Amino acid sequence: MTQPIPILVTGGAGFIGSHTCKHLAQHGFLPVTLDNLSTGHADAVQWGPLERADLRDAVAVEAAMRRHQVKLVMHFAASAYVGESVQDPALYYDNNVGGMIGLLKAAQACALDKIIFSSSCATYGEPQTSPVSETCPQIPMSPYGHTKLICEEMLQAYEQAYGLRHVALRYFNAAGSDPEGVLAERHDPETHLIPLALLAAAGQRGALSVFGDDYPTPDGSCVRDYIHVQDLAHGHLLAARYLLEGGPSVALNLGSGVGQSVFDVIHAIGRITGRPVPYDVAPRRAGDPPALWACAQKAKAVLGFETRRSTLDHIIQDAAPSFGLPCNKKEASHVRFVAE
Repeated sequence: MTQPIPILVTGGAGFIGSHTCKHLAQHGFLPVTLDNLSTGHADAVQWGPLERADLRDAVAVEAAMRRHQVKLVMHFAASAYVGESVQDPALYYDNNVGGMIGLLKAAQACALDKIIFSSSCATYGEPQTSPVSETCPQIPMSPYGHTKLICEEMLQAYEQAYGLRHVALRYFNAAGSDPEGVLAERHDPETHLIPLALLAAAGQRGALSVFGDDYPTPDGSCVRDYIHVQDLAHGHLLAARYLLEGGPSVALNLGSGVGQSVFDVIHAIGRITGRPVPYDVAPRRAGDPPALWACAQKAKAVLGFETRRSTLDHIIQDAAPSFGLPCNKKEASHVRFVAE
């Protein structure tokens, strides 16, 4: 019987990491989670062993790699709040860049030459046009986005010097949760639009703040690209197979390729759950582009990646139960609208 291939998943106790671990285990891999549990949850580690360690401790990371004889790394572990990164950039450079330094040092010591990196559309900054392709300039506007770009540049340098092959996956807005209800989104503090809107609909918080209703978009609110976390997990599975089969380094967008506005989200939640989302219109936030969604054609060409559950209706259907909200699936149309 073929033994499952061990993959080190840094940040595997977090939102996207834990969903990816489940998906990997379902497809013949052994996810080995490495997490310091500063923001992750130990009870989300259910499909493989947990190594509790900090990435900046290269000795501990190397020991975990050797103990489990891992063949590839998926690197999710990072601080990931844009606003916090502006207020406390030292934390972000220490954790995100320092963590990458420790991880790459350990990988070198183990002669491990394959890594999938959880990057971000924040590396693009404020693009002038959408959809955003991988050829758009990377001009990050926050320390968070800058740390992600630095890590991408480190991977490129390590490839040139040491032969490290990598896939950098630039996510757009991760959303949704495990359709089977085993995992859910649990951020503290919560900053993402869809869970904030669901909390408001459930009466677990006050009115949702809509930051601006006078943008040059169809309904005046910001337009974003929401991708289901399960689709993100599948993208990582495809990237792992790609590298294990000898594929060259590449940077790819992972998004739905569809733009949805803030008011689209609000109306969809009300329609699907039967609970209206209370909201107030607040002033625009500095640095928020009117519209931002992905061109994901390169991921399709290179990996064969296509989204399966990234309609707004699917995302809300899967996420709503974890907030105690009913879900009227008859009201969910699963229609995809591409923003023009």
